[in-house]
Amino acid sequence: MPVTHPFTFEDTEVAFASKSDRELKKMYWLFAAMNSNFLVRFGTQGVILALKMKMPIKKLIKSTVFGHFCGGETIQECKQTISELGASGIGTILDYSAEGEKTEAGFDANKEEILQTVMNAATSAHIPFAVMKVSGLGSEELMTKSQDGKQLNGKEQKAFDNIHRRVEELCSKAHELNVRIFIDAEDYAYQGVIDGLALEMMRKYNKEQAIVYTTVQFYRWDAYDKLVGLHEKGKTERFYLGVKLVRGAYMENERERAEELGYKDPIQPTKQATDIDYNRALDFCAANHKRIAFCSGSHNEQSNALLTSLMQQYGIAKDDPGVFFAQLYGMSDNISFKLSKEGYNVAKYVPYGPLEKVMPYLIRRAEENTSVAGQTGREFSFIKKEIERRGRN
Repeated sequence: MPVTHPFTFEDTEVAFASKSDRELKKMYWLFAAMNSNFLVRFGTQGVILALKMKMPIKKLIKSTVFGHFCGGETIQECKQTISELGASGIGTILDYSAEGEKTEAGFDANKEEILQTVMNAATSAHIPFAVMKVSGLGSEELMTKSQDGKQLNGKEQKAFDNIHRRVEELCSKAHELNVRIFIDAEDYAYQGVIDGLALEMMRKYNKEQAIVYTTVQFYRWDAYDKLVGLHEKGKTERFYLGVKLVRGAYMENERERAEELGYKDPIQPTKQATDIDYNRALDFCAANHKRIAFCSGSHNEQSNALLTSLMQQYGIAKDDPGVFFAQLYGMSDNISFKLSKEGYNVAKYVPYGPLEKVMPYLIRRAEENTSVAGQTGREFSFIKKEIERRGRN
């Protein structure tokens, strides 16, 4: 593996070029609040209670945490964000993040909403991918039961078949419109079901190019072998592998489930082991880029710098459509805007949806960000650095 060339992400002037002084100060106060674990825990629980009690706080939330991490409540409300990111050469991945649906009618409604994101991607130069979460298309409990090998009754089997139908409809439309679509990774309790659906869709729709992308989470010690195995299947069965590489966000759930059911802990022994395997995967994908289209979904500066080096090593053009970098909207602008300025393909995951239904996602995101060593603190330090820089000029 090559030594990473000097590619840094310290330029706050580039990171916040699109932000006014007022917007930057607003970000300062938001991250100052998020930098306190206690405040995050207390604030998120308070928000849930306030929303349930119909207290008039929606405007406040939309102008603060929701406004920073989400594009809006509807696709139409996301248009400004799409345009602003596009002006900086950064794509938008519209991520319908409403959670908590339990009914078949609700799952169908979610499918129709995601279908609209596919349609928008087909007509916008600023939307390079669509994305689906299978848990928004069917019952998590039902998928877990199926993965555990338990017999489904007639009603359950029909509902399970509906999950397949919804995924099929979205991938079919994406293929028809030549829109690439991610199938996100989720909780390990039913990740096997999602993996099976993703593989089936890749076999069907990735014969000419990668349209459907599966997701591999590298906090699992078997992730690298899984990636290599998918590549071998693609070569043997003659389909292109589309894959999004992430470190992952379900570690605690997986450990608890392994202990509860008495099987081997699937989690990497250390954070360093996760990083090593993630970077090995970048190398593997870059080396096999003629058969693998991939997106590195990472907020890790070292991994992003490494991928730029690997692209040079393997002769991959900066704007090769088969290689993308992606970060979450509202996070790691120092990475996203720097990569875009240098000519690489970059996209932001932009969550959206009705505020009440997106709050569980936002709460989880806030808790994850404060639990990741230094993540929120580093964001805060960049904001402070840029405010100080502007003050000197």
